[in-house]
Amino acid sequence: MSNIIIIHGTGGNPDLNWFPWLKSELNNLDCKVFIPTFPTPENQNINSWLKVFVEYRKYLDNESIVIGHSLGVAFLINILESIDFEIKSAFFVAGFTDLLDKSEFDILNHTFVNKSFDWSKIKKNCKNFYVINSDNDPYVELEKGYFIAEKLDTELIVLKKAGHINQDSGYKEFPFLLNLIKNNLL
Repeated sequence: MSNIIIIHGTGGNPDLNWFPWLKSELNNLDCKVFIPTFPTPENQNINSWLKVFVEYRKYLDNESIVIGHSLGVAFLINILESIDFEIKSAFFVAGFTDLLDKSEFDILNHTFVNKSFDWSKIKKNCKNFYVINSDNDPYVELEKGYFIAEKLDTELIVLKKAGHINQDSGYKEFPFLLNLIKNNLL
């Protein structure tokens, strides 16, 4: 049985997007799924999120899977950089690791991304990486996904016309992601 942790992004919460659907589907596969609630947008910074994550860190082990959406990707990259063991898989959806050149988001996101990441340590701490971005995301340019995929020595999976791969883009369910995860549970 795998522990799976799903991390939302700016303005997100566990009840948005495809998160509840995915949690239900994965629970049916005997996975233990956790979706922490992080402070956003008020008091959103890396330290406030790390304080919340303290109680979930114990669920990370060599069989764990992490899933990040949007800013959740940068947060998980920070986590992978801070641990000293290898987890099973990381799925990064609509992610970025630097500023978006959108002031309303950059003010909220800068503590997560305003740094140099130790990509070699991050790669050492996760066996499988999946980077998924959309070709028409209104917030995250496709180049941000290519950058992450290149740093992690993996291919970028590009979804056509999927927006920010969130509820507003029609993603209340995400069967494509579920199938990728199922393949990692084998």
